[in-house]
Amino acid sequence: MGYEAALSAYDRFSFRHGRWTREVYRRGSGPAVIVIHEMPGLHPQVIRFADRIAEAGMTVFCPVLFGVPGRPAEHPASVLTMLGGLCVRFEFNAWRAGRSSPITEWLRALARQAYAECGGKGVGAVGMCFTGGFALAMVTEPSVVAPVVSQPSLPLGKANRAGIDASAAEVACARRRHQEEGLKVIGLRFHGDPFVPDERFETYRRELGEAFEAVEIDPADAKPGGLPHPHSVLTINLKEDGPTKAAEQKVIAYFRERTGA
Repeated sequence: MGYEAALSAYDRFSFRHGRWTREVYRRGSGPAVIVIHEMPGLHPQVIRFADRIAEAGMTVFCPVLFGVPGRPAEHPASVLTMLGGLCVRFEFNAWRAGRSSPITEWLRALARQAYAECGGKGVGAVGMCFTGGFALAMVTEPSVVAPVVSQPSLPLGKANRAGIDASAAEVACARRRHQEEGLKVIGLRFHGDPFVPDERFETYRRELGEAFEAVEIDPADAKPGGLPHPHSVLTINLKEDGPTKAAEQKVIAYFRERTGA
């Protein structure tokens, strides 16, 4: 259907590690940043954010974990991605707190490869929505130096409102790296987002301490679209001025600083 026209400026390659092979789109030059797309896939607003990272002097890597690359988020078929069994697929941990998704092992391997190819001080990583917490789990890979968790929505369920999808060992690694290297985990969300409860961000604050920096935005400052309550800070609900734009620029500046772009 021509959806990949949105990715015409990108090179595509397959990356295999362990049990998984996934397609990855790459653009730019300079140190690497991995952009892990949100539900329902690598849609045009995620690509727009990736474009801006490349324009800021970095090489952006966009792995495809689900969905159709380039297909608009509002396309009716995209709903099928959200209802199509992602929550029970082995590579994703959607329902248990204190445990990261198995696919993060593949993402850490991608980070190692990206660092070997692109150099700099290390690799940035941002997860969004369903993948939001993946960037925290990636910090056990030494090359990952700038993790960002945007609207982290896992684990699902009322019983998991305070839960995060990272293990105790991964959290401890982030704390240690903060003390030794200055690594910081930036977290983004809109106040009142039912998919990112207050309790979840309180857990990040308690478990990570000074290693966690929360950026929480009034939903009145969001661009309308997507879910009934604003959710996607860096993509669908980003306005080109105000707090969401400031959050986008903060994340890009953080990537530049930490990766040495």
